[in-house]
Amino acid sequence: MEKNLTTGSVLRNVLYFSLPYLLSYFLQTLYGMADLFIIGQFEGAASTTAVSVGSQVMHMITVMIVGLAMGSTVSIGRFIGAGDHKRVTAVIGNTVSLFMAISLALMAILLALVRPIVAIMSTPEEAVSGTVAYLTICFIGIPCITAYNIISSVFRGLGDSKSPMYFIAVACAANIALDYLFIGVLGLGPAGAALGTTLSQAISVVVSLAVILKRETGIRLRREDLRPKRGVLQQVLKIGLPVALQDGFIQIAFIVITIIANRRGLNDAAAVGIVEKVISFLFLVPSSMLSTVSALGAQNIGAGKHDRAARTLQYAILIAAGFGFCISILMQWIAEPVVSLFTTDPVVIVAGGQYIRGYIWDCLFAGIHFSFSGYFCAYGRSEISFLHNICAILLMRVPGVYLMSVLFPDTLFPMGIATVCGSLLSVLICVVAFFYLKKRGCFGGTVVQV
Repeated sequence: MEKNLTTGSVLRNVLYFSLPYLLSYFLQTLYGMADLFIIGQFEGAASTTAVSVGSQVMHMITVMIVGLAMGSTVSIGRFIGAGDHKRVTAVIGNTVSLFMAISLALMAILLALVRPIVAIMSTPEEAVSGTVAYLTICFIGIPCITAYNIISSVFRGLGDSKSPMYFIAVACAANIALDYLFIGVLGLGPAGAALGTTLSQAISVVVSLAVILKRETGIRLRREDLRPKRGVLQQVLKIGLPVALQDGFIQIAFIVITIIANRRGLNDAAAVGIVEKVISFLFLVPSSMLSTVSALGAQNIGAGKHDRAARTLQYAILIAAGFGFCISILMQWIAEPVVSLFTTDPVVIVAGGQYIRGYIWDCLFAGIHFSFSGYFCAYGRSEISFLHNICAILLMRVPGVYLMSVLFPDTLFPMGIATVCGSLLSVLICVVAFFYLKKRGCFGGTVVQV
């Protein structure tokens, strides 16, 4: 399971690690779309809306858990690189204790607040009962969701990005089968979709634990590793908490932009919704680069190979930016055909084509600042990632989209460009922070001890 990523070709290691990660993100996206697609085949608009609203809430919670788990991935990666297995087991044990406590507390709090959450989401009256049922079951399953993500974070910290891909593939297949059983055969509606999601996560956790027990990993947890240690928890939270908060704010920003689009009318709202789905799919490449740089960078930093960590960043930027540039140019020619895959309404197709022609350039700049964010996280400076994302959201992305919506009521293209300006600001902040910290010698220090 453990993979040494501190030797050999840096580019080969980047590709070795990022491709399974990319496929994992793809499967996770497919996993998230399955509930909505299948319930649309058997139920009406109210049930579809219930699952749509509920899945949006669950996606926000999941990405924050994943962000928090980044602290474990980076910490494990550092000590693997340093060859310090004692501290690796300490991080793994404390991660298990921390996240299980968080998941139980989160489950209890969210179950108590399920109806206020449904109200805050402005859920249509016809879909309220279905949304409550969906979220109640999913909230009960939060420990399973958390368990899957911490297991995946441990594997990735050990340099293994393939196993989490297999685990999510199992969950995806189980979710599709269970959705057809609970929704199609048993007619349980949104509650059935939630049951399928929760049980498939539980199946994935069981499979992953079986793999861990079967393999010879070289990692042996002791009871004392599960006892909270202040130094270990501080390091995990110092890296993971800013990433979790950043991801939460990003999801809130998407919701605000959706509200702005909704106020422009049904056609523009539909166009923006379709484009957001397309962009979220294309963003799988930048997202995989962030995780790749953080995991590979952490191992090389732990081994004292700071030059390899820097080359990992360089290759990630080239791959992500190259992909973003090519897809942005291509989209200028195929914008309307892409939007027409999701709708036959000519007005929505035209509006969606306008929006995606502007928005698509975000893939280029996001790929750059995602790579920098992974690098900063690897060095335990995730607060920089938090800072540039919050600045982009508050100073450029949300106010820019609102202003362009008011000034250009007849086209969505300027709204798309406004989102790109947010990522451009992030890139500028990242570049300034990188050279400032490099000048101060912050990218060649020693591994944090716990």
